[in-house]
Amino acid sequence: MGEAANDTVRLLWGPPAKPTRGPKPALSLERIAAAGVEVADAEGLGAVSMQKVAALLDFTKMSLYRYVPGKAELIALMVESAVDEPPTPAEGAHWREQLTAWAHHLAASFTRHPWLLDATVGPRVPGPKELAWLERVVAALDGHGLTGAERMDAAVLLAGHVRGIAEQARAAGPNGSPEAELLAALGTVVHRHAERYPALAAAMAEPGGHDQALDFGLERILDGLAALISRRTHPPQPR
Repeated sequence: MGEAANDTVRLLWGPPAKPTRGPKPALSLERIAAAGVEVADAEGLGAVSMQKVAALLDFTKMSLYRYVPGKAELIALMVESAVDEPPTPAEGAHWREQLTAWAHHLAASFTRHPWLLDATVGPRVPGPKELAWLERVVAALDGHGLTGAERMDAAVLLAGHVRGIAEQARAAGPNGSPEAELLAALGTVVHRHAERYPALAAAMAEPGGHDQALDFGLERILDGLAALISRRTHPPQPR
């Protein structure tokens, strides 16, 4: 583990600093993270810098370095600040119900903070709240015949689907519809060349059924998990 990763672990997972005598510190990790989130929400992740966050807090950039070693650690703190806690399942809730709520809550988090899509890629150290999302999926699928690796892969599959839809929604803008924009972009050319793409032209001409990509994909993933769970827990009997 590199020095930067060690710093991130310390900031995200280390015990809180013990109070000391004298005046309280002028800044806190919570205030710094909140300022970073404010910048990212307004201008995107690319606009976040130690200088801009320090200015928002009315401190110098050098003052910020006393608390946060650099931008990578700042972004890690921002993610942990911005990400919601995963939804708590009702007692006795079916695994499918739990994962449906999980996916919709994750989609809502990306809608509120689109920059999280950029900040949560690649190998990195997750914080306690972020890791709780993985824990929730693995726990929901526990006891249903899946291996540990399969339960973790299920979480990755679900998150990947939600992220893909969220990326399309971000590209469409706050008031746009990714599917509507795709249909609009394809509509004219497909209509003009319907004889070459008859199945696509017919599908696009059918009324309704659009803007359901999140739920359609989610249901198909859950159907696949249900089929696998059924095979594991109720294997076919030999004839």
